[in-house]
Formats: sequence, C-alpha cells, structure tokens
Amino acid sequence: MTTASRDLAGLVARLADLAPGLRVESGPGATGPYAYDASNYRVPPRAVVFPRTAEDVVGVVRACREAGVPVTARGGGTSMAGNAVGPGVVLDFSRYMNRVLDIDVAARTARVEAGVVLDTLRSAAALHGLDFGPDPSSHSRCTLGGMIGNDACGNRSVRDGRTSGHVVALEIVTADGVRAVADRRGLHPVDPREGASVARLEADLRRLVGENLALIRTELGRIPRQVSGYQLHHLLPENGFDVARALVGSEGSCAVVTAATVRLVATAQASTLLTLGYDDVVAAAEDVPEILRFSPSAVEGMDEAIVATMRARRGPDSVTGLPEGHAWLYVELEGDDPAEVNARAAALLDALKALGRLTGGRVVESPAERRSLWRVREDGAGLAARLVDGGESWPGWEDAAVAPENLAAYLRRFRKLLAAHQLTGVLYGHFGAGCVHVRIDFDMVTDTGRAVMRQFLTEAAALVVEHGGTLSGEHGDGRARSELLGVMYSHRMIAAFAAFKEVFDPDGLLNPGVIVDPAPLDADLALRELPLVETTFGFPHDEDGFAGAVRRCVGVGRCRSDAGGVMCPSYRATGEENDSTRGRARMLQEMVRGETVTQGWRSTEVRDALDLCLSCKACSSDCPVGVDMATYKAEFLHQHYKGRVRPRSHYSLGWLPLTSALAGYAARPVNALLRGPFGTLLARLGGVTTQRRIPAFASRRALRKTLRAAKPAEPAKALLFVDSFTRAFRPQVAGAASRVLADAGIPCTPQDGLCCGLTWVSTGQLSVARQIMARTVTALDNGDTRPIIVAEPSCAAALKRDVPELLGTEAAQRVAGRVRTFTGALTDLADQGWTPPPLPATVVLQTHCHEYATFTDRRPADLLRRLGVDTVDEAEGCCGLAGNFGFEAEHYDTSLAVADLALTPRLDQLDGRPVVADGFSCATQIDHLAGDQDIRALHLAELLDPAPDQPGETT
Repeated sequence: MTTASRDLAGLVARLADLAPGLRVESGPGATGPYAYDASNYRVPPRAVVFPRTAEDVVGVVRACREAGVPVTARGGGTSMAGNAVGPGVVLDFSRYMNRVLDIDVAARTARVEAGVVLDTLRSAAALHGLDFGPDPSSHSRCTLGGMIGNDACGNRSVRDGRTSGHVVALEIVTADGVRAVADRRGLHPVDPREGASVARLEADLRRLVGENLALIRTELGRIPRQVSGYQLHHLLPENGFDVARALVGSEGSCAVVTAATVRLVATAQASTLLTLGYDDVVAAAEDVPEILRFSPSAVEGMDEAIVATMRARRGPDSVTGLPEGHAWLYVELEGDDPAEVNARAAALLDALKALGRLTGGRVVESPAERRSLWRVREDGAGLAARLVDGGESWPGWEDAAVAPENLAAYLRRFRKLLAAHQLTGVLYGHFGAGCVHVRIDFDMVTDTGRAVMRQFLTEAAALVVEHGGTLSGEHGDGRARSELLGVMYSHRMIAAFAAFKEVFDPDGLLNPGVIVDPAPLDADLALRELPLVETTFGFPHDEDGFAGAVRRCVGVGRCRSDAGGVMCPSYRATGEENDSTRGRARMLQEMVRGETVTQGWRSTEVRDALDLCLSCKACSSDCPVGVDMATYKAEFLHQHYKGRVRPRSHYSLGWLPLTSALAGYAARPVNALLRGPFGTLLARLGGVTTQRRIPAFASRRALRKTLRAAKPAEPAKALLFVDSFTRAFRPQVAGAASRVLADAGIPCTPQDGLCCGLTWVSTGQLSVARQIMARTVTALDNGDTRPIIVAEPSCAAALKRDVPELLGTEAAQRVAGRVRTFTGALTDLADQGWTPPPLPATVVLQTHCHEYATFTDRRPADLLRRLGVDTVDEAEGCCGLAGNFGFEAEHYDTSLAVADLALTPRLDQLDGRPVVADGFSCATQIDHLAGDQDIRALHLAELLDPAPDQPGETT
C-alpha cells in the first residue's frame, strides 16, 4: 500500500468515526466525474462524501482539518469558473441535503438545505403564489448552495438582482467544525457551548472592517453586478454588519453553507415577451439604456451562432418567433395589469423603432413560442460550446460585467480584442444588467495556445476595468479569474480579501486556490493532446473521433434535470451523478486520458458507469452539446468484450432477430414452451428477468397473410420496411400501417427479410451489426429512390443514424436519407385532403425515445393534434424497457423506476382512454405494467386503421 493509499484509508476511517453512517466514495469510478464541473479545469479529489445532516458536515470538516485535507462544497456542479472542484474531499450536497425545510408565507421566506435544486424551491413556493427571484439558466439543476457560493443572478436580474439580495440568513460550518448562523446582525452559535469561538470570529471581522472602512467604501459595490472578490461592503456600519450577505459569493472558501433562509417574491400577474432583432450584438447593446426606461423584468441577448446550432440540432421549428437579424434581445415586461403591460410593450417597440437600430421586433403571444425561445437562451452555454460547424468554444471570460450604459462601448472594444488575438467568441447573456457571457475558441492544448489565452485574459481584464466593470458578474472568480483580481483591485484590497479569508479559514483548507492565493489561471486545465482512439463507429461529426465525441460534454448538467425532455432517465431514477449523461461522459474522458482510469477499454469503472444507461438516445437531442451516450456505450461494449465472453443477455437478446425468425416457424409450440417452467429456466440461462412474460411470437403464416394483404393495388409510392420486431411479434402493425398509408395516398410495397442491426448495436456487437447493416443497405440501395417507411421507431432511428455512422458509405447515406417514421410519412407525404377515421377526443401517448431523439421535428403528438385529437396526454420520458435493458435481470428494478417517472402515473389514471405507443418495447412495458387490467397499447397505425380487425394477422 502506498503512502497516499494509507493516508486516504486513514482519512476514510476518521470520517467514519466523526460522521457515523456517512457515505464516502474514494475509487476512481466514483470520484472521476467530480474532477470536473462546467469549467475548463480538472482537479481529481481524493474522496467524495454525501452528507445527510449538518452534523455530518461538521464531522467531515473536523476530520479534514486534522488531516490537513482541503474541503470543497459542491451543489449541481455547474460552475463555469472552476469553483466546484478541489483536490481533497468534495462534499456533494445535492444527493441528500436537498429539501425545502419550511415556507413562511406571511413573511415570504423559505428555509432550504444547501443542495436543494432551484426549481424544487420554485415549485414549492409557486403553490403560495411566490417565487425565488434569481433564476439562472441552469435553474433545473443548480442548487441554492451553489447560487449562494457564486452570488448567482439569472435571466431576470434586471428585476431581481443577485442572490445576495435575497438571503436572510445562512447556516454554516466554520473551518474548525463549529456550526453557526450568519445573518444581518452578525454571527451566532448553534450550540451555546461554542459561543466563545463564534464571538472571536465576529470580533475579528469587525476589527478587519474597522481598519479598512475607506478602502471598502471606495472599491466595492460600485456596479450592480460586481461579484468579483469578497463582498465586504455588507459589513460596513451603514449596511448593518450583514455577515450572511458578506459570505454570499465567497465560493465556499470561508465557510461551508448547510442551509439558508431566503426571501421570496410575489409572482407577477401578467407578463409579455418581445423579441427584437439587430444587425449585431453591439447594436443590441446600444438600445439597452432605452429599454431599461420601460422597467423590464428581463433583457437577454444572444447572437446568431446559438440559434443556428439549435435549429441544426433540433430542427428548423425548434426556434420560432424571432424577427430578422443576426443578434436578438428578449425583453420581458411584467406587472399586475395585462392592459398596462401590453401598452408598455407597444410603447417600447415604438420607441426602439424610432431609434432606428431594430431590424425587426414583435410581441410573442404564443406560450409555446415563449417556451421555445427561453429554452434557446437557457441552453446558450451548451449550444455555444459545440456549434453547428463543429467548432468548440470554452469559458474563461464568460462572466464579465459593466454598467448597462457602458455595455455597447465595452463590446465594441472587446470584439476588436478578440480579433487582435485571432479568436472567435459566441456572445449571449444578461444585456440588461451589463453582464455578457462569451465562449471563446481558445486553444488550451498547445503551449502557444495557452500563452495566447493567458495574454488575452489579462488584456480583457484590463479592458473591463477600463470600462468600470468587473471580472465576474455572477459565476464567481474561481480558478478562471482569481489570478486576475489584482488587475481590478488595489494591493490593499487584495490584502483585505486575504485577511477576510484568514479570519474564517486560517489553515486555507476551504476551497483553496480560489479568490485568495489563487492557482494560475492556466493550471489544471482539462484539455490536453490525446492520442487518436481506434473505433468501429466513425464519429463523423467529431474532429478527434471518439475522444472528440466524449469531449462534447462540458458539464452544463442539463442531464441532471428531473423534468422537461427525456434525458436522463437513469439519473432521474437514481439521483446519482455517475448515472447521469454527464457523469458517464466524464468517466469516458478519464478513460481516454488514462491517468486515474488506466485500463482503457477494459476498464471496469467505465463499464459500471455505463451499466444503467438505457441507450435511449435522448441525450443526443436534449443535451445542448449533442452527447450521444447510446453510441458511446455501444462502442465501449464492443471494445470491452472484444475476444471475451459476454454477458448472457448479449447473446439471448442481442441475437433476437435471428432467434425470433426461427421461432416463427413453430410459434405455437414455442410460445407454449416459454409459458412453462422451461421458459423460466431458459430466461435465467439467458440472463433475462423471470419477472416479465416473454412476448408471444407470431407465426410465419400470420406474417405471410399480412404481407400478401399489404401489397398495394396501385403503383407503390414507398417501401414499407417490415422490421424484426414487427415481423416477429406484431405483424398486425404492418397490415394496419399498409392500410393507413394507402388510405392516405401513400401505397407501399412491403419489404421483408431485412434487419437494421439495432439489437447488435445496443449490446455492442458491432462487427455483426455491420454485416447485417451492409446486407440491408445493399438490398435497399438498388436504384430505388422511394421513401422507406418504418413502423418501428427504434429501427427507423437505427437506419437513419446508426447505419451511416457505422458503415460510413455513400450507399448508407442514401438509404438513411430515404427513411421515414410512420409519423413522418403521414406528416410529409399524405394527400392534402386525407381525413382519417373518427378519432377519440383524448389519448395517452408514449413516444419512443429513439423517435424523440432522431426525428425531432416529426412528433406523434403533433400529428395526433393535427388529425383532430383534442388532448394528447404524453408521458414525457422513457418507458423504462428500452429494448434489451428492461429484460435484463439486473436492470428490472431500474426499468420500473424509470416507468414510474411518467408512464405508470398515466396508466394509473387512464380512465378508458386509448394508449398509443409505436415502439414495441414501449408497448411491451405498458402490457407488463397493466398486469391484469384490460389495457393494450396501440400503434398509431392501429388507431388510424380504416379497416381494423383483419382476420388472421396475429396467429
């Protein structure tokens, strides 16, 4: 055992003594994801702990103080400045200390634990007509502790300002392990027996402030977004010695916050959104002072690169409601009287038109358009990280702020500075508060590139100071900007900051390297030159292949959201960082680096991190940077098990298209056999759960009869691809699809006997998958250019995306270009006047994840509404079965936990409504969840079938 291992073992043992029952993780498989946040930095911790109580935190701090080990507090891990990574013990508050403890409606306050997600607080407050004002774009996963650490603001900071303005009191643990409460009157011990320690701390603070009154008054609190450094002005006599607000923005470097009491605000009764177009961001910034005269709640800006990336990734309809222009402002107006708000909006538009800089402007009336537009803005950091042209950009100077009236002049000079260093920046942010986020195409791999970055950041710091601004407006200084504080502040103020930290943390163990005694801004950078990794998938959209693909994850953490979109079902079920898309991507990055994860493709740590990935592909659409974990997992499994015995389910489920084809020749006896003890034994031998009923195989006779009936009476306009699942388990879907398509003016020729290779892809048997796909492409790329319509969404997605990326041939691309889902075919190809049979007023819909991710602009819900269904109650999320995943014995419980997130609650409240699920796995999961209830999921083709109940299709 090495000295480091012995030291770590001793620390873990001491943690167990001082915090009994505390969960401590120290292996590379657990700590790897915590080496990163959303910044440019990588700092591997020794251990990660998951406290449940403030007393757990006391034990951790005391144990680390004894051992001289640094402590870093962490919430959602979305810091862009590197303030949520550290070399010692990381405290993850988000896992367990994540509750809203109390809401006092009369006082309009809430008491929350540090790990509570902002949206959780907002949802609880909304029940009382209240809200928490600051609303960062990461509101679905950022925690209040992190917001307090950074002094976060958000999209509506014009109205609500910074987090510090909403903090009433902080419950903290000091560096020597003492619990105290910081509020507007000072510091107070939680345990009276520790009163002397807390009193000494307060006395030292008062002495520090008294010695620096003039300095603090002249250098701090000059502009609304001055977050850089420590906020010592809140300790001035005229400000009431507010220790709580002084600690906000200290980035965990002075005390560990365990809980907070925060002020809530009333929810506005009326609001409207204007979108304003400009030629560039400077022109947009010129109009900000005029806009502020109309008392907006939000003034947000972005440039065209973000919008182009969103449209490329999620379809042209993903961004609607923007006027002509190359840069845009969102202006939100709120009030109690809708008429007054609308009148103010009209007056604002008139005033801006008179100024002459607008290229267009409109009031956005549609709630759906508003949601779409805000999502573009909220995903700005991720969308700007990996642009439509494949370019990469990074934080580092993403948070500077000036007074709003100085914004245009600053941006004009800033863009010249970028050009002088031959850099490109993507700009977005809080224009109304003078805070502009920018991601820049820094080269952090080569020595030359790092030197350019350092020089640029130094000059940018001088530029923002010249314009009366601040290095950080809400993200904190962190590792990215702390070294530059000397450009902004005098030597005396830097000394005062150091003295402030020393009062709280004399040993320098709380989040070291941040604000005081900073690490160099180019130390611990995560990017470095890596060898090319040989893979089977081509990863054509990533310049560095697999290494570039996994580098897509920049840590913004949308995969840690528990609502909205589908990503990430396993994280939503377990709440574990390692089960998030981000956690898995970080482990793959560690594998490629080869430092802490040293076994490469044979790594068991990476295998375990990928184990609960359902391969749903939702991340490829929902993740702002387009991480495709299903593909990465398939590649890993292929490489990991190359030349080795695989898990049994890879054989039993991965080869299902072959075995099911054979079973069709003797379907009745096979089905009877599988229903008895032999079926149970076979399932166990194949690694398949015995808690599910194996779906019944359809006979070849039923398939032949269906296909004969499906041949069109008129010239076919398309091919109906009869996939392996439809062929083996529900040939009636092929019959219904053929009839519906013919009725809609799209007669089809059925194409049987081919396979997309999906099951071999999802189990990582890529060599076999390529053979299967090559045969299919050869058969389909025969000069025929007609659309290929696929009733099974997962197979359509495989043909559309996996086949060209795995084969990499022009023929595969041609085939992929012809593929349509059943929904897509009816949306794009149906006769103009086609009317389906009468439809129910309401349906419950489960969209297959692969269809959601791959065919983003052709959704079944939209088609159903267009065809006349009044209410589509969509179970937004994965069904949980996810092909082979939910059939694997070790994944059964997780499969049901995922279903419980959205699907099961809708089935429990079905009330006779039909259920539509095009995906075979979705329909199978619904059948399993229904149990003895008379519920059967319909394929959309069955719902629309003009001649249902055809005899002989299922036997």
